Amino acid sequence: MFIGLTYDLRDDYLAEGYGELETAEFDRVDTIDALADALVACGHEVDRIGRAKQLVSRLADGCSWDLVFNICEGLHGLSRESQVPSILDVYDIPYTFSDPLTLSVCLHKELTKQVVARAGIPTPGSLLVSELSDLDKLQLEFPLFAKPVAEGTGKGVTPASKVSSFNDLHTTCAALLAEFQQPVLVESYLPGREFTVGILGTGEAARVVGTLEIVLRAAAEADVYSYVNKERCEDLVDYVPVNGRDDAEVRQAEQLALNAWRALGCRDGGRIDVRSDALGQPNFIEANPLAGLHPQHSDLPMIATAVGLSYVELIDQIVTSAAERAVLA
Repeated sequence: MFIGLTYDLRDDYLAEGYGELETAEFDRVDTIDALADALVACGHEVDRIGRAKQLVSRLADGCSWDLVFNICEGLHGLSRESQVPSILDVYDIPYTFSDPLTLSVCLHKELTKQVVARAGIPTPGSLLVSELSDLDKLQLEFPLFAKPVAEGTGKGVTPASKVSSFNDLHTTCAALLAEFQQPVLVESYLPGREFTVGILGTGEAARVVGTLEIVLRAAAEADVYSYVNKERCEDLVDYVPVNGRDDAEVRQAEQLALNAWRALGCRDGGRIDVRSDALGQPNFIEANPLAGLHPQHSDLPMIATAVGLSYVELIDQIVTSAAERAVLA
């Protein structure tokens, strides 16, 4: 197939004056190179398109593709991840990963929780704080956990995210509202094990690829899988392959993740983040329908590697899942 590749190149945005935190979710050149090489190894011709504005320009010039492999995160707005898929839908060009509706819902963590809770999937109690007066509605018991409602890569997550008093919660929410200019999600803090579950496929064909347990080292910021811990993961985090065959808690987490994936309508490949409560009951935390794809450092490729699936095979399975929609269209 002739496959277009859409992505946000971090170096481009840094050169335009954006900061490290603003561009934390964007990809480096080595990720794009690895992805393009993998697609070529699968027998495809690759056209590097770039970000949304470059896609619009190419479409205006009359370009088209059999399929677009899309990893664009977007820069602005609560629906930023939906921008490229929406453009491609207008032109009836098939693409990898989820549609605009699912991407928007999954980016807004409170909406995501509402969908999975409606499907009977456990998720910690929460309060959406759009302004500080919303804290007057708080009925949750401390400790709590606060983070921006629509960020990834741990942006806005620091040791101050775990709060044990109303005064601390007020301070943390005020800081997050000011810095990120979006609502803050306040949740019951879960003290148990943390997992990220890799999934490939769509609908009933979706399956769990494998699971990593997130274990913070002694030097890490304690109790939170924070932005700093993620950025310095090689030094601060152990990613431990686990499986549900001999671990009942992992087995529950994997089934929960698969149920959430299907309830949200996620497609082709990605991750579901899960954390257990004090009783060892896994709870849904977040969905990652546009998971990172660096071959060595991103969680989904790391999960694939741990179960013996090569990076090329991982990308091939994602493309094969997306191509089925192209054939049906």
